Amino acid sequence: MSSTSSHRPVPHTPRRRRRAGAVALVGVAAFLAAAVQSGAATASPGQAPAAPVTAADPGALPADLTPAQRTALIRDADADKAATAAELGLGAKEKLVVRDVVKDRDGTVHTRYERTYGGLPVLGGDLVVATAKDGTTEGTVKATRAKIEVASLTPTLAASKAESQALAEAKAEKAKSPAVENAPRKVIWAADGKPTLAYETVVGGLQHDGTPQELHVVTDAKTGEKLYEWQAVHNGTGNTQYSGSVPLTTTQSGTTYNLTDGARGNHRTYNLNRGSSGTGTLFSGPDDVWGNGAASNLETAGADAHFGAALTWDYYKNVHGRNGIRGDGVGAYSRVHYGNNYINAFWSDSCFCMTYGDGAGNAKPLTSIDVAGHEMTHGLTSATAGLIYSGESGGLNEATSDIFGSTVEFYANNASDVGDYLIGEKIDINGNGTPLRYMDKPSKDGSSKDSWYSGIGSIDVHYSSGPANHFFYLLSEGSGTKVINGVTYNSATSDGLPVTGIGRAKAEQIWFKALTTKFTTTTNYAAARTGTLAVASELYGGTTSAEYKAVQDAWAGVAVGTRSGGNPPGGGTSFESGTDVAIPDNGAAVNSAITVTGRTGNAPAALPVEVDIVHTWRGDLVVDLVAPDGTAYRLKNSSGSDSADNVQETFTVDASSETANGTWQLRAQDVAGQDTGYINNWKLTFP
Repeated sequence: MSSTSSHRPVPHTPRRRRRAGAVALVGVAAFLAAAVQSGAATASPGQAPAAPVTAADPGALPADLTPAQRTALIRDADADKAATAAELGLGAKEKLVVRDVVKDRDGTVHTRYERTYGGLPVLGGDLVVATAKDGTTEGTVKATRAKIEVASLTPTLAASKAESQALAEAKAEKAKSPAVENAPRKVIWAADGKPTLAYETVVGGLQHDGTPQELHVVTDAKTGEKLYEWQAVHNGTGNTQYSGSVPLTTTQSGTTYNLTDGARGNHRTYNLNRGSSGTGTLFSGPDDVWGNGAASNLETAGADAHFGAALTWDYYKNVHGRNGIRGDGVGAYSRVHYGNNYINAFWSDSCFCMTYGDGAGNAKPLTSIDVAGHEMTHGLTSATAGLIYSGESGGLNEATSDIFGSTVEFYANNASDVGDYLIGEKIDINGNGTPLRYMDKPSKDGSSKDSWYSGIGSIDVHYSSGPANHFFYLLSEGSGTKVINGVTYNSATSDGLPVTGIGRAKAEQIWFKALTTKFTTTTNYAAARTGTLAVASELYGGTTSAEYKAVQDAWAGVAVGTRSGGNPPGGGTSFESGTDVAIPDNGAAVNSAITVTGRTGNAPAALPVEVDIVHTWRGDLVVDLVAPDGTAYRLKNSSGSDSADNVQETFTVDASSETANGTWQLRAQDVAGQDTGYINNWKLTFP
């Protein structure tokens, strides 16, 4: 499964005014050279103690907006977008386009914008602006830190060349009847490096397994180089899970009933009857009884899909205050009985719908609760963060659907399909009764990854989702062995240390708010950590809360960032800087400083230097540790063969000739063109 009554009107939002010293929320997790004392760590990766019970700050939780209230907020933001662009320092050719608005109960408004340059859409130029109730701009999260600027808006490459390239890419992936849906459009590509004038070409047809195709190919409009590609139809694998006898909301017209849910945005469920195009036929009949629990009855799959969509709608409405997955009160629709022996289900933005195949032998429709929640969540992600379905952002997109597919299943509280942290556990896709994916230990499926590593963005998004799924499980339940709803879990961590869970209710609030207010199209694992920490701080009273520390520890448990307090397995004193420092493309070296105090004598012969640099091409980077006396220790050289993103690793330096106290610096320089990044966090640990 994957990814593609009357109320008072909301008052006009006053024009934003910048708070003195305000910084982007991407830097909220900063610890300005914070020192943390610790003793030796002796805990094992077993059952961690329970976290203290702390209620979330109610003001930081999402408000339950009616469609009319949301429309009013969008209208206000649209009226103010020119002033917002000026305040953000955007160039004369740049304009903002309002895409989504989320409001917290305390009045904070998070407005998500897309950007244009010279009238062209900027792919990867999206941003989120947080505004306090009084109109003060509290922070901004951007998909790119690069300045949006290109030398010319006139292509030197013919559009037909881009079209040919896109068709060739589709054919290379064994697409069936690929065809370009519209003429290539000119865009500014800014998602993974220096902004570039490009063509975006969309190829339709069918993927190799019969799934509808919407392949986006981005081509440099000057050189003809392929810059990126992704599928906008989010697909996956599953089978039906019957939920027993359940209530369905339907509509009666005369003496006929049909599967139209008037209580949930008029969500409709259609029967494709083995077809693979169009809407199909709305399920209808002379009574209000649907299916008989057997796959041979075509209404059964319709009933399951209709029930799953209702549960997912209710979950987002009642738990997160979102009225429909777009927030506009409009329901998507479902199509069942797609194709013949089609072992898949998918979401498509173009139809704003979920589609389900009938599985092997047309005997097991893919309409279980967690599959419905999974697919509908792809629509939510598309309407909010828009995580590009490729690379690390694609893994996070897929994990988001797994996470909320699981939480919808828990929310359903259905005796026939109890909540668990297993994905597709009832579908038997493997033929041996095992689940499709495991959130407590993703690698149990044979392909998913338990923890982050450099290069994880190069594998299939269904498998690179593993670290985020694992993070969510650890944050919810903690590490070690436990039994939940009759299912036994045993979750270990990458660093061998325990994680104390904070409960699923808190974890799902943190992930939802991060998705809707902190993540952007290009968010990777490092940025997801930053975003979830920012939300934990907002919801639970700052960076010293148990919840904030649990987020740190859960991410460290999947090899993303450091533990709370920065404590290494053997204990010690850590000094850390989380202040973002931009690294200019092919420019001068930049420095991030840490002041070490309270030490005696010299630094150790094996000084751990933990580095977290977010960058779109690590091969361009030269990184040094600079001691207080100015001596530089090379941590990393540039290399054309170092073809991955980010520098997130621990280096060991023999600093025994250096006095420990004083100002240490991490120096980074980008020595080649086309890629950008920033120092996100770094840390020194003294024994």
